[in-house]
Amino acid sequence: MTLSKTYEPQTFEDSIYNKWESSGFFTPEIDKTKRPFTIVMPPPNITGQLHLGHALDNTFQDIIIRRKRMLGYSALWLPGTDHASIATEVRIVDQLREEGLDKETIGREEFLRRAFLWKDKYGGRIVKQLRRMGSSCDWTREAFTMDERCSKAVREVFVNFYNKGLIYQGKRIINWCPSCRTALSDTEVEYAEQAGHLWQINYPLEDGTGGVVVATTRPETMLGDTAVAVNPLDERYSALVGKKLKLPLTNRLIPVVFDDYVEMEFGTGAVKITPAHDPNDFEVGERHSLEVIRIMDDSGIMNENAFAYTGLDRYEARERIIKDLAEGGYLCETKDYLHNVGQCYRCDSTVEPIVSKQWFVKMKELAAPAIEAVKKNDIRFVPPRFSKQYFHWMENIRDWCISRQLWWGHRIPVWYCDDCDAIIVEKHDPAKCPKCGSANIRQDEDVLDTWFSSALWPFSTLGYPEKTADLEYFYPTDVLVTGHDIITFWVSKMIFSGIECMGEKPFSEIVIHGLIRDALGRKMSKSLGNGVDPIELIDRYGADSLRFSLCTGVAPGTDIKFAEDKPEPARNFMNKIWNAARFVLMNIEGRTLPKIENVNFSAADKWILNSLNQVVSEVNQNLDKYEFGIAAAKLYDFIWSDYCDWFIELTKPVLYGEDEAQRDDCLAVLDYTLKTILKLLHPFTPFITEKIWEESGEKGALMLENYPGYNEKFNFAKAGMRFEAIKEIIRSVRNLKAEMNVPPSKKVKIYVLSEDAEFIKENLAYIYKLANIEDAKFIINKEEISEKTAGIVLDGAEIFVPMGDLIDTDKEIARLSKEADKARAELERSEKMLANAGFVSKAPQALIDKEKAKVEESKEILEKLITRIAELES
Repeated sequence: MTLSKTYEPQTFEDSIYNKWESSGFFTPEIDKTKRPFTIVMPPPNITGQLHLGHALDNTFQDIIIRRKRMLGYSALWLPGTDHASIATEVRIVDQLREEGLDKETIGREEFLRRAFLWKDKYGGRIVKQLRRMGSSCDWTREAFTMDERCSKAVREVFVNFYNKGLIYQGKRIINWCPSCRTALSDTEVEYAEQAGHLWQINYPLEDGTGGVVVATTRPETMLGDTAVAVNPLDERYSALVGKKLKLPLTNRLIPVVFDDYVEMEFGTGAVKITPAHDPNDFEVGERHSLEVIRIMDDSGIMNENAFAYTGLDRYEARERIIKDLAEGGYLCETKDYLHNVGQCYRCDSTVEPIVSKQWFVKMKELAAPAIEAVKKNDIRFVPPRFSKQYFHWMENIRDWCISRQLWWGHRIPVWYCDDCDAIIVEKHDPAKCPKCGSANIRQDEDVLDTWFSSALWPFSTLGYPEKTADLEYFYPTDVLVTGHDIITFWVSKMIFSGIECMGEKPFSEIVIHGLIRDALGRKMSKSLGNGVDPIELIDRYGADSLRFSLCTGVAPGTDIKFAEDKPEPARNFMNKIWNAARFVLMNIEGRTLPKIENVNFSAADKWILNSLNQVVSEVNQNLDKYEFGIAAAKLYDFIWSDYCDWFIELTKPVLYGEDEAQRDDCLAVLDYTLKTILKLLHPFTPFITEKIWEESGEKGALMLENYPGYNEKFNFAKAGMRFEAIKEIIRSVRNLKAEMNVPPSKKVKIYVLSEDAEFIKENLAYIYKLANIEDAKFIINKEEISEKTAGIVLDGAEIFVPMGDLIDTDKEIARLSKEADKARAELERSEKMLANAGFVSKAPQALIDKEKAKVEESKEILEKLITRIAELES
């Protein structure tokens, strides 16, 4: 037996992983005799390294895929990374700035070269970290959202969508980040509550007969106003039909329009309409054929349409405009106002809604079958409550803006002919215009939204649009594991893309887990400095300890609090398993054991095998329902308590006895149970279980063994329940000693009164050893006992322990008498204080109540002590 004395995961985890990978264990074959099972990894962005959220997500996926592999499936876990266009471009631009360069200076080709170098560096780092976690991915199929196969799929889908009329180019209101200088989809805008102001501004009527007051949180946008809208049913404004208003601070006249969009009860019932800078205003503008005037550029600087404020930053312009409105007599009122403000999900800059010419995907047609698939339960959310979030998004979805003003990403496969103005949309780069034959064509400068390529992930990674063997065998995938924060970003897009492109759902189940937060419940972030590096935890505790700690106490879909010392109890658990395995393997060494089917089982053997059978059944049920936390807790309790603390101790009387046949039978059960535990636990903690399996002398890898199932041969339910009585006797005697402050090493006698006396007699060896007794006498009634005893009432038995074995009566009476004197003194002190009129009249009521409580407490303690002394003296 070569298992080292101490559990040191750093000495074997890397070598075990390398052995798995080099042996091809992670690479499933296309085998029509086996059922496929597929998971595609949510691809981490190549902008840094793994965080604890990745560690959690990948641990859950690895648990699923390892178990399915052991259950005989051709199990594929396909890994990959995402190019993360905005985030990566921001990082590279920052690098260039440090070198005194910018994008335009180095050009697109050099910029892309640097981007791919970044990908090689940080994508490679992430892959190494996933290996450290023990992720059993098929690295031979590793994908990248901008590799050749995924890029081919992106072009195929774009062109097909365009030809079907699902993709179009048009001027619409989009979310714009002035810092990243690119369009954003609705899902890329995060809303945060901010304190601001609500300004009420008077717009005078052209004829000088009055004015209309409107309110806004963004006064700088008023320079782009082209109307004021009121509700047609609002009698307050019925006289304004056909009238115009003077737009303050400008020389422009704007009409009053009547539209149902305006809520009469909200504010003044009049709303300024800025079609170029508000999505609702844009729709009102279209209905009333209003002019669309954009008043700021892509960097948030006021443009040539901003009158005297041209060239100012949007916030500088706001301050100047407020000042000028006040001086001009237009500013009626300023109120503090708390409202939600859209921010860029990458840089946190405030997003500007602006009108812009972009590429869009029509969503209503694509969303309908995706909604139906979840409603019909063809695709199931786990837990089901997250389907509400999905439905809310999909049923209110707007057209998806997919163009980004970046260089890093899939360049839009659209070309423009400068000679005949033709628009060319092709799957392959054209050499000339198909309409006029001119070679004077240029490709669209923009790239596609990152989520466009990741929406195709379940099938682009398997070879689409080619009808590959992988695509035919492994699609649709089976389960997606992800956080609840990505449902709108990614999950919804994969569903409608899979149904539209493949004619089939991309997966059957979506397992949603919570987010990892710090010990105070705060989101982990660089700004708070509360992030935890999973690799540092692996270096300190080992990958298995981190993995198991991530499963501990986790409930499906619920956020998880995590402190840096959370893996400590899990490491103690690993150490417990390690020491138990050493004990078993040392006792087995050099012996030939009988097969488990041929063992003459003892009562303890039947109990542990029945308990093992139960935990096997329950863990399988829990894992089928993706209840990782419950399964981990049941394994922990069985291994630590039943196997290590109870069964190993129960075997010692036999192991240290002289009956060789009994010893071999006992060792066979110890060995069988240990190896079943290793199989059960392997998906959670693959390294330690594989290492112990390897050291046990078993041939072949543990990860390829069959996952345990319920074994009818070991259905010892009645025997198991019967043996619980033996355990209860042992436990109750131990507890009694502890209550009496008797050292566990002190031997005591017991009297046993039970209808099942013969069974207890048969198993007395366990009681003698584990309860540390020196004699057991079986009685028919209590009157047979002539000495004072402490009684223990159990289900089906009564146990009596002589008081003389537990305590020295005279010494115990003396000790209890001292305790009684202390209680009397404390009682007298409190009663005197409460009898003192000066104390009662001057002391705070809280102090008086405290002393009254002490009186009652002292009386109760004294009464118990007097009763106990009387029992000992009788």
